Amino acid sequence: MARVWRTIRGYIWWTHERGSFHYDVMVTLILLFIFLAPYAVDFNDKPTERRPRQTEVVVVPDGDQFVYQIDAAAVRGTDDAEIRRSLVRIVEPIAGEIELIRYQAVHDRKGNLTLYKAWIRKPYR
Repeated sequence: MARVWRTIRGYIWWTHERGSFHYDVMVTLILLFIFLAPYAVDFNDKPTERRPRQTEVVVVPDGDQFVYQIDAAAVRGTDDAEIRRSLVRIVEPIAGEIELIRYQAVHDRKGNLTLYKAWIRKPYR
């Protein structure tokens, strides 16, 4: 019985000599676990699908200004000041420091708000 416990303790503390039968058994068990466990055990470690909302921004030159067409779903706010801040927040990562001259809400035939046109100018330094 003491011999069995010595063998088990050797497996736990990894004290068997390299190249011995018990060492080969331990390595084989580890390799079997590495290669077969993903098929047999569900570890729930799949990455979650994250789709960040892409804001489509179309830029059209207009003299010394640019007209940015921004999807209405990306713009937050109900009053003029909030809409202006939201438009600047969306355009600045694309264009850098900007000056919002004016904006216009564009509706489809059914009257649904689809996009905003924002006239943008880069400030002179």
